[in-house]
Amino acid sequence: MHKYYMSEAHRRHDISDRVWSLLEPHLPGREGVWGGRAKNNRQCINAIFWILRTGSPWRDLPPDYGSWSNTHRRFIRWRDKGIWEKLLEELVDVPDYEWLMIDASHIKVRLHAAGAKGGNQEMSRSKGT
Repeated sequence: MHKYYMSEAHRRHDISDRVWSLLEPHLPGREGVWGGRAKNNRQCINAIFWILRTGSPWRDLPPDYGSWSNTHRRFIRWRDKGIWEKLLEELVDVPDYEWLMIDASHIKVRLHAAGAKGGNQEMSRSKGT
């Protein structure tokens, strides 16, 4: 086994050993479960998360994450089998704020920028015009 899989994380956003210990028991292809043995679920999940975080095309997956086509194929297969939903259901009781992202952006638009003619119509009526 490559030393990367023994360490806490290879890249800044790769899953930690703690997160991996939560995910691993719920993944297909692990030892002791009927069916084929997955080559490396952790590497695949890190690759999928890299794609999702960067928004890059699958073909731009860094080669040390493995083949982009195999990673994409497994992502689609797990989607079709409901694996991602099952993982979320299993882990939703264990909140991990390390991955929390909040979009607090907002835009304030003045009335004339929003298409109102002559400014605030209510204000002009209340002035007695």
